[in-house]
Amino acid sequence: MGVVEATALRLRALYEQGHALLSGVLEAAQIAELRQAIDALQPLHWDYTGLVDHYKCVFNRSPLWLPYLDLPGLIELAEAALGDDCHVIGQTAWRCHPGFIGADMHLDYLPIQLPPALLADPGFELPMFICTAQIYLDDIDADLCPTLMLSGSHRSGRAPLPDEYEWQGHKAEPVLCRAGDALFFRSDVWHAGSRNRTADRTRYMLQVHYGRRMVAQKFSPYLQWYFNPEVIAACTPRQRRLLGDHEAAEYD
Repeated sequence: MGVVEATALRLRALYEQGHALLSGVLEAAQIAELRQAIDALQPLHWDYTGLVDHYKCVFNRSPLWLPYLDLPGLIELAEAALGDDCHVIGQTAWRCHPGFIGADMHLDYLPIQLPPALLADPGFELPMFICTAQIYLDDIDADLCPTLMLSGSHRSGRAPLPDEYEWQGHKAEPVLCRAGDALFFRSDVWHAGSRNRTADRTRYMLQVHYGRRMVAQKFSPYLQWYFNPEVIAACTPRQRRLLGDHEAAEYD
């Protein structure tokens, strides 16, 4: 299947299910490179470490991270979902150690509240404003922090209630996949993180968050933010656009 056909099928899944799983986005050498790079990170600003290590805006640390902003397959889907002028609003690296407790069911951002009757209309395509790519650097089984996704819940028009893991007869299901696969999902679909129940395995993951052109970029520490000149010098034209080098628009 070609890129155009594959992107169309994945885009349809985003509209209908709220998420799509892409197989084999990374090769073995890329997986090893990213795991080594995450191990070398030191916390800055709002990063934190412990049972979970969370590093923000890693694209600004070195040019090594740039190719992972526009991976083949993922970038075509991001542009199809959010427009060919979309950009990156974050790139975060994670290590979830044994004992990590996960996260309750939630949505990341509800961009627009619409009448239930409209959301229930199968002919209505609910637009997307922010999407996330979770790129897994381990084989994910039931014990190693699988992401739980509740298909179709983006049409609920609301955030889940406490301990709500079902919607209209659908139950949250774990995403079991291989190292190098990527889960791409919209910001309004319900999802949860699960526990690391293993005794000796740490889950490594890279996230890339994409937004429409008019969604603000989320680069902490905000007023103190500056771009690493070495990174900008290494960018391709598309990567520069993803980092905010847009043509002038109405609100610029």
